[in-house]
Order: sequence, then structure tokens, then C-alpha cells
Amino acid sequence: MRSISVAERRARLGVRHRLAIDVRSDDPVEIARSMTALHATDPASVYVQVAARSRTAGTAHVEQALYDDRALLRLLAMRRTMFVVPTDFLPALQAAVADQLAVRQRRRYGKLMADAGVGDGDLDGWLRDVEDATHKALIGLGAATGAQLSAAEPRLRTKVELAPGKSYGTTTGITTWVLVTLGCEGRIVRGRPNGTWVSSQYVWSPVESWLPDGVPSMPADEARAEVVRRYLRTFGPVTPLDLKWWTGWTAAEVRKGLAGLDTAETDAGIVLADDLEPVEAPEPWAALLPALDATPMGWKERDFFLDPAHVPSLFDRNGNIGPTVWWDGRVVGGWGQDPDGGVVFRLLEDAGSDAVAAVEAEAARMSAFLGGVRIIPRFRTPLERELSS
Repeated sequence: MRSISVAERRARLGVRHRLAIDVRSDDPVEIARSMTALHATDPASVYVQVAARSRTAGTAHVEQALYDDRALLRLLAMRRTMFVVPTDFLPALQAAVADQLAVRQRRRYGKLMADAGVGDGDLDGWLRDVEDATHKALIGLGAATGAQLSAAEPRLRTKVELAPGKSYGTTTGITTWVLVTLGCEGRIVRGRPNGTWVSSQYVWSPVESWLPDGVPSMPADEARAEVVRRYLRTFGPVTPLDLKWWTGWTAAEVRKGLAGLDTAETDAGIVLADDLEPVEAPEPWAALLPALDATPMGWKERDFFLDPAHVPSLFDRNGNIGPTVWWDGRVVGGWGQDPDGGVVFRLLEDAGSDAVAAVEAEAARMSAFLGGVRIIPRFRTPLERELSS
């Protein structure tokens, strides 16, 4: 059995994730492909993930890849989490993840609408008709907000009472429900934000704007194998627990995904069979990664790069990781922004003078990238709150 040490796993991480200095890129698509998928729960984190792995890329590079070249696309995928991915990955994600997610979303929203008496006894037919009409309206408009679409398709303004009779009951429209379901089906996509690059209010576009023929179909087994293949190339070696957690699949689905690939066992976990060659350690590197960055979120079992003693400072109570400071393949601290938007950090261990100098340089580079724009993570962590107060 091939032995892969902790040092080699950190070297793989530095090289594969484009965090080592010599492998950084100014191409957001190349970076996203290297990472398999970029976490996008916080809109700004996509830009910061690219900045951390680039030399000189700015926000305009990311916006061009997303909205002008349309080589990247934002979608709900694994674990019902928002990601940004290269468009060539979309067919696999659609068949392996999003199709099932669409079924679950329709079932969830459908029950709420049925309980409210929507659809006059044929909710499924009514809802399908509303979805088709919404998609058609969006094609005609080219791009639109939810409010603009509900003006074009009045049935989107249908109201549903949630928790009737309860003190916490409320009434909501179905516009977002329909749009999310259409997005999961691969029929519409989130386009430009209705604001700055840190905004989470998106203008919707028909998927035909990105892919003229829509999302190509792909057999589910083949799609699962492709998702696992890309994941292993980026994160291997991994354990079955890592794979199950990252995909959000059942154990049976994980086994199906692995069955379609030629893999090898190492003492550190599973890798692709053609990925057993040693990885040469890069020069020591520092990086500042945003909250919910794709690197730390790639594994469930993180001990090879994260001291458990740091977890209370860097994670919230639900297990969401905040902004982290890295030195040569391991987490050594956290960072935030002062009231003026400048990047400030704290090391949680003595990493040495070389590490301090390198982290200071990265902090200055990140401050220049952000240009005074303050980013407040959606899930705030103790150290980030303290540094940003």
C-alpha cells in the first residue's frame, strides 16, 4: 500500500489548490477547475478564493469569467450549497446532484402549496404550467429579477400561509420557490448581482444564455463517477467519510460513484489509480482564505492541516469555518477586517518569523484586492468577530 505522509498531503494541497506561489493563476476558470468547485454561499467569497490563488487577478477578472465569457456558472449543488463551477462540469452535476435536488425542492414546496389549497386539485399540473410560463417569460426578457418575472407571470404572486394559527406564522409568495426549482432543474441560472460584487440579489437568466442547447444529458452513473473523479483529483487522498460529506450523497451513492473509477487505496485514503506519484513539496507559502473556502470545506476529516485546538476560534457552532490564515499547508490563524476595511490577522500558534513575514505580505495583498470593501461572512466565527470589531 502506498504511504502518503502528512507532509505530502500538505504539499498536494499547496500545489493542487494553487496556493503555493509558483502555481497561482490569474485565470478564474482555471482556478475553479483546479478546485473542482468554488463555494459560493457568500457571494464575495468566490472573488476572495480567486484572489488567494492568483497573482494579480482583480474582481473584474471574475466578473468577466462569470458574466461576459460565461465560462463559469453559479448553481445549487452538493449539500444544497451554492457553488461556482466551470460550465463543462454542469452536465455531471445536473445528472448526479441537481436533478435529485429539484425533486426534493418540488416535493417540499409542493406540500406547503397543497396545504394552502393552491392548484385547484391539480397542483403538479398547475405548478408545471407556472414553471413553463416563467421560463418562457425569462427567455423573452433575456434577464430579470424575481419582481420583474412575477409581473410577467402573475401566478408567481400566489401567496401561501406558513404555519397558520401559530404565533410565528407568516405569508410568503412562491416566486423564489419556483425560481429555485427551475434553477435546480438547470433551466435558469443566477446571472449578474442586482448590485455590487458582494451582493446576493441576482438577476436570473435562461440557461440558454450560457448553453445555447441547454444542459446536455448524462447518465446518472456516469455523472456520479465524473463528480467523484474531479473531487479525487483535487482532494485525494480522501476517506469515504470525506466523500460522503462533501457530496451529501448516501453511502450507496458514494459506492456507485467510486465503482465507475479506477482507484487505489493508500494509508491516508482513496486516490485515483493514476495519482500515486509523489508530489514534490513547493516552497513554503502563506495564504489568507475566506470563510467557507473550498479548500478547508473539501474534507470532513481535517486533522492533517488543522489543529483541533484552533476549531473553537475558527468555526461557528454549526461547523462553518471562518476566514483562515495558512502557512505551508496548515491553518495557523484567522483574519478579518478592521472598520476601515483593512485586513488584520492573528496567528494561533508560533509559526516562525518567515511565516509572519509571508502572512503580512499576503494580508497587504488582500487589503489591496478588497480596496476597503468590508466583507461580513454569512456565518461569523469568534475570531473573525473579534478581529473585525
